[in-house]
Amino acid sequence: MTTTEGGTMTGTGYTLVIGDKNYSSWSLRPWLSLKACGVPFDEDRVRLRMPESKAEIFKRSPSGKVPALKTDLGVIYDSLAIVEYLAEQYPDAGLWPADPAARAAARCVSAEMHAGFQALRNDMPMDLISRFPMPELSETLENNIRRVVAIWMDTRARFGQGGPLLFGGFTNADAMYAPVATRFRTYGVPLADFGDDGTAADYIDAIYALPDMAEWLAGADAEMRERELV
Repeated sequence: MTTTEGGTMTGTGYTLVIGDKNYSSWSLRPWLSLKACGVPFDEDRVRLRMPESKAEIFKRSPSGKVPALKTDLGVIYDSLAIVEYLAEQYPDAGLWPADPAARAAARCVSAEMHAGFQALRNDMPMDLISRFPMPELSETLENNIRRVVAIWMDTRARFGQGGPLLFGGFTNADAMYAPVATRFRTYGVPLADFGDDGTAADYIDAIYALPDMAEWLAGADAEMRERELV
């Protein structure tokens, strides 16, 4: 895999347009699912929070947002659409659970994350390298955190017997919730105060133990060092 800015597609036909690894939670999601498929792909990184960022993204994605997956069939420009596409193209990767009940649950919790949790997004933006105190806890933010903890505990209890992740092995549901795990660590969220019996804390450890997550974190660290030199 090569990392480029303004790069071209590999022989597989895939280039994933992403934002900064330190900040772009939506970019992390399909990146993890692509890695789980085991296929090579190029990264086309657009630096965020720059005057030219929006224009550079529009050159690559019709929505003006990252991520976007460039394929031989065209550009797929939504995180959930990308991971659904990958699940169809690479069924052996197990991006959705094989069991119908587990698969339905995985799709539900993934769609819920895709569509909701606005207070969590706004009040606790992803910043992998930094460590911050908890923001002021509004009722909506508290409800968001409690809901995430409840989802993790429920899915682990019902479907997590085959491994340490939400549905045992890695699925698209983990891709959708991995950025939330990083937020809880960045802001030092005391999960027990939000109903965790230890399951959510263990799940965060499992996300951080993924080799692909370690690769993304190393990339985020390198990018932030780059910014310091500019």
